[in-house]
Amino acid sequence: MNIGIPKESRPSEYRVGMSPAGVKRLTNREHKCFVEHDAGKFAGFSDLDFENAGATIVYSAHEAFARADLVLKVARPQESELALIRPGAILCGFLHLAAASQSKIDTLLENKITTIAYEQIQRSDGKRPVMRMMSELGGSLLPQIAAHLLQNNTGGKGILLNGAAGIPPAEVVVIGAGMLGLSAIKAFCGAGANITALDISTEALQNANAVCPRITTMYATKANIEMTCMYADVVIAAAGIPGQIAPQIITREILKKMKPRSIIIDAGIDQGGCLETSRPTTHENPTFIVDNVIHYCVPNISSIVARTATNAFSNVIFQYIDDVANLGIEAAVKANPEIQKAVCTHEGKIQNLLNLTHD
Repeated sequence: MNIGIPKESRPSEYRVGMSPAGVKRLTNREHKCFVEHDAGKFAGFSDLDFENAGATIVYSAHEAFARADLVLKVARPQESELALIRPGAILCGFLHLAAASQSKIDTLLENKITTIAYEQIQRSDGKRPVMRMMSELGGSLLPQIAAHLLQNNTGGKGILLNGAAGIPPAEVVVIGAGMLGLSAIKAFCGAGANITALDISTEALQNANAVCPRITTMYATKANIEMTCMYADVVIAAAGIPGQIAPQIITREILKKMKPRSIIIDAGIDQGGCLETSRPTTHENPTFIVDNVIHYCVPNISSIVARTATNAFSNVIFQYIDDVANLGIEAAVKANPEIQKAVCTHEGKIQNLLNLTHD
């Protein structure tokens, strides 16, 4: 199979669709890999690294997309990229199509492009291995992001995350104790912050307690969310279900009651956002202020550790890419049912996506 790995075009997306080590495994199986020039530059992978792995370097996005039966991306394609994908081809990536524009969905369906969303790959026990890996990376980054935003020179209130002798640490509220939230709880616990975790699942709260016994756990009612946000220095909004639009758990009304220069990190922004006031930002310009509350709404958090992130997700996705490349999509789904729930569009039809319509 011809496999295309284009350079990511979204702002501050530094990852690449497959590591050289993964490409080597694919070319060893006699697949042809076409990697766009400098696709791995920001992740620390040179064109020579990919050539040594058996790939062919191409010098335009058009060639990387147009020659491919299977396109390996990280982020959801932009309109200009969708126009380059061959009708009937297979597109893989962190697609979050439930939050995509209708025009992009229309293009995918009209061109009968099969899409495989990594965030929706699911095992029989309900676990999502690719999403788990990226959530762990994103959650691990949140304390250092929050600590930076709390500094006066970035507009914060001048609080040290772990406090000091005689000075209490920052109050961190994590709403949603799923994969990313749990990773964030573990990381903030290690950083010495005071943590309150909220979720609608008792099991998730028990998991949070097991990770960090000293935290406070609460059921995520509207009243509890409002109360905890009022005293928080940092709020991590991490509610969401892969394949669905994120619930808006923090309203403008709650925002107005928060302490001045508090921080909200919307970890659900790639699924539409958990805040009424959210809008996507970039690593270059990561924050904006509404009602004197600092909003951080970067959808690709782990992109700033591009080498680690690319190697990590390449290791996890390889078995699925290998099945698709060797067998084709329909046989791969039968051979590996974990792929089935990740197929979002196929043969001009929508699959495994809620809150999405097509006329």
